[in-house]
Amino acid sequence: MIKLLIADHHPIVRKGLEHLFSASSDIKVVGSVDNGVSLLDFVKKQKVDIILTETDLPKLNGLTALRYLKSDFPDVKTIILSGQPEEVYAISAIKAGALGYISKTVNVITINEAILKVHDGGIYLSNDLTQALAFGKNLKKKGSFYKKLSTREVEVLKLLTIGRKNKEVAKELDINEKTVSTYKARLMKKLNVTNLVDLVNQAKLHTEEES
Repeated sequence: MIKLLIADHHPIVRKGLEHLFSASSDIKVVGSVDNGVSLLDFVKKQKVDIILTETDLPKLNGLTALRYLKSDFPDVKTIILSGQPEEVYAISAIKAGALGYISKTVNVITINEAILKVHDGGIYLSNDLTQALAFGKNLKKKGSFYKKLSTREVEVLKLLTIGRKNKEVAKELDINEKTVSTYKARLMKKLNVTNLVDLVNQAKLHTEEES
């Protein structure tokens, strides 16, 4: 029986997924949490095979949580279940340690297939993204805004976009404030802006365009 932990800040999503797997003979939901800190605390205390999580978790975002899991709990496998465009975030999630990335728009069968595939040692991505990666396609130019950024830069930018201050970003990503300032300067240079307001506005604009 696969022990599954669900992490999502929407109660209705957590309850829906718990109900979905309640009758499964292969998968057992051993817990559900609503933030990244609780996710890590749960894994420290209880055996988990797979985590099904969104990226935009409160307290500790999903990509940062992935880093901790990859380092401290390498046997725990993670699948991202996200409302964000696959073309924008999937590669960053895989680089950070996820073994699957699926959209919240998929059907029940797809979620089940993804969990079973990852548990058996595979990586689960949509057919479109798999083909694009295999043949070096440009993903129809979608996600180009984020593809020029490193995984860590995407993390910093996401936190800045939701209003986090340098000190808060540093604490959440476990880096010092000077490093955050360095990432901000890099982001501004890469995205050709001169201040934080324009940086955040450009990030929001491109995310909406690529959704």
